[in-house]
Amino acid sequence: MPKLKSNRGAAKRFTRTASGVKCNASHRRHILTKKSTKRKRQLRAAKMLHKADVRAALRMIPYC
Repeated sequence: MPKLKSNRGAAKRFTRTASGVKCNASHRRHILTKKSTKRKRQLRAAKMLHKADVRAALRMIPYC
């Protein structure tokens, strides 16, 4: 059976870890003046993908 292709967009956004799939927070690109400092600081940290989305993400990144 041939190798599976990774979804390149997903490979750049998600990282597989032992405890799940790690991803970065959204809403940090523009219109930052109205967002509080606390909110922007918390968006810096990487998040774990929600359990309901993990299976779909892992199918897109089979070897990563």
